[in-house]
Amino acid sequence: MAETNKTGRSPIVIAVSLAALGLAWWAGARALDDASVLPAPAAVWAVIAGEAASGALWLHMGATLARVLAAFGFAMAIGTALGLLLGLFPRLNRWADPWVVVFLNLPALVVIVLAYLWLGLNEVAAIVAVSVNKTAMVIVTVREGVRARDPAVAEMAQVYRMGRWARLRHVLLPQLAPYLSTAVRNGLAVIWKIVLVVEFLGRSNGVGFQIHLYFQLFETAYVLAYSLSFVAVMLLIEYLVVQSTEARASRWRRAARSAVS
Repeated sequence: MAETNKTGRSPIVIAVSLAALGLAWWAGARALDDASVLPAPAAVWAVIAGEAASGALWLHMGATLARVLAAFGFAMAIGTALGLLLGLFPRLNRWADPWVVVFLNLPALVVIVLAYLWLGLNEVAAIVAVSVNKTAMVIVTVREGVRARDPAVAEMAQVYRMGRWARLRHVLLPQLAPYLSTAVRNGLAVIWKIVLVVEFLGRSNGVGFQIHLYFQLFETAYVLAYSLSFVAVMLLIEYLVVQSTEARASRWRRAARSAVS
């Protein structure tokens, strides 16, 4: 049996699954026989290799990744803080919940356009637009995690007379780890797509800017090359960072349950 990683997923299964996706792509390209609609994987790989050799791929991917990480950091920090407050204080949540619902359902395109209109076509507007779109999702996820916390663990903290900050650090935040992992995974999946829209509409570099450029030139292979290159980066972050964090959170929850029982 293939050795699995700490999240229970087999690297061999992942590799075979992705290979099957590539095979389906190749079969589709052969069936259509039109490179302007769906170029073959080899053609797209040749574009990736050429752009990487010229340095253009790394330049634009670096710009996009920087925006993703900046917006992600702001959204997670603000959303986690507000989610904790709303989860811990039900009265405050009753008044703030309509605001959360409004921002949760506000279309990303509207936020991006308004940010560019109010702040100008600059990096600040780009980061703000992406952060606003994600913050409400983090708030909702963290708030639900606070509501679902284990009361037995909180009672144990009271028995040991832990202070407020100690309870937050050693009791509440570890229990929120699975919810924070969910917010991280969903955040990365959503934020990088919104960043591409931001770059498509108003930036002069980045993967989204390149997609806009080659869309105008009807270069499908280049559009796929830049898109799939950044998807590969997100896959690495998912499997190497997010899932390992989830594994540590699962170990903590099992240890906490054993201690309480």
